[in-house]
Amino acid sequence: MPRLRPPTPGSFTSRLRSPAVAARVGVWLGLAFATCFLTGLVSHYAQLPTHPVPFPTSPSWGYRLTQGVHVTTGVAAIPLLLVKLWSVLPKLFEAPPLGDPRRLLLVALERGSVAVLVAASVFQLATGLLNAAQWYPWTAFSFRTTHYALAWISVGALLVHVAVKLPLVRAVLGSEIDDTTHDRPSARDAGVLSRRALVRTTLAASGVAVLATVGGTVPWLRRVSVFATRTGEGPGGVPINRSASAAGVEESATSADWRLEVVEDGGVLAALSLDDLRAMPQHTVDLPIACVEGWSAQGTWSGVRLVDLLRTAGVAGGRDVAVTSLQQAGAFRRTTLPANFADDERTLVALDLAGEPLALDHGFPCRLIAPDRPGVLQTKWLSRLEVGA
Repeated sequence: MPRLRPPTPGSFTSRLRSPAVAARVGVWLGLAFATCFLTGLVSHYAQLPTHPVPFPTSPSWGYRLTQGVHVTTGVAAIPLLLVKLWSVLPKLFEAPPLGDPRRLLLVALERGSVAVLVAASVFQLATGLLNAAQWYPWTAFSFRTTHYALAWISVGALLVHVAVKLPLVRAVLGSEIDDTTHDRPSARDAGVLSRRALVRTTLAASGVAVLATVGGTVPWLRRVSVFATRTGEGPGGVPINRSASAAGVEESATSADWRLEVVEDGGVLAALSLDDLRAMPQHTVDLPIACVEGWSAQGTWSGVRLVDLLRTAGVAGGRDVAVTSLQQAGAFRRTTLPANFADDERTLVALDLAGEPLALDHGFPCRLIAPDRPGVLQTKWLSRLEVGA
């Protein structure tokens, strides 16, 4: 049996593994990460139960745009990250400069930040893809909480890495891509591609990855987005994330005893049947459902304006509303609708979708639909509206 030996810096002879390639791919990766991070902050803020600065209700498609961009840039970052890691792999096997304490400290800082950056980035992209596919093999942590925390860690590590590498990055970006001034001594082989072709191929691969998945957000690309999830199937052209069976509401949602309660200070102001709701003035709005997984769909919804329903029950405007679903479990069984959303005339207690009564899986007998709001907060199978102080 041949004896296996660990790689050394001299084992990597391709000129493609160079600072010139790493820096150029790194610029695009940094842009993808920054965009993904900023749009992720928007999504996280939108899902908070309270907002120190009110989350806007307009444009109605705002969350659809930002979350679509968030997932799309995450997908785009995957080929970029793989090529970036491939191009700097020889650095992993370089011996630390033990005889120079100052340089050793810099190297330790660099490698420590890189280790954190790589681990956090791989985790973020992998779990983000699994979340988009709605496959959750983990049970020990909350995806949203962990994803948010590690986003800050990965961005912090990225900033440290950029600060350490900035002189080299500026030097190689200011030179021709084929300049070998900053190459490793062992980088002698030309490789199967030129450096410029490798960078262009990486960007093309990133573009193909986006094209293959962005159809969940961009309807006219659905035919070519072969890996897109939730691409328009479902009653009224709106996909279904959580079915009535999975929520355990099939019996309660179809019961003749169902009532939508309006509650204030613990007292029931009104208990409305489906017939009561249909007897009220009906309004129609075109609003998207936009989910954290990145998919979205436009729907034509009809029902009672929430502000009208509350006014009929004797409730003044300008107040938050706690919205409760018939489902007995789930992180979003009970959500808070901020006052600016409750007062918006486009916010409906929806009874119909695309001119037909809501399907059971879409929230029959009624659901909440509001502009510029994450899909997980567009509560289905309404049972109670509790007005805050």
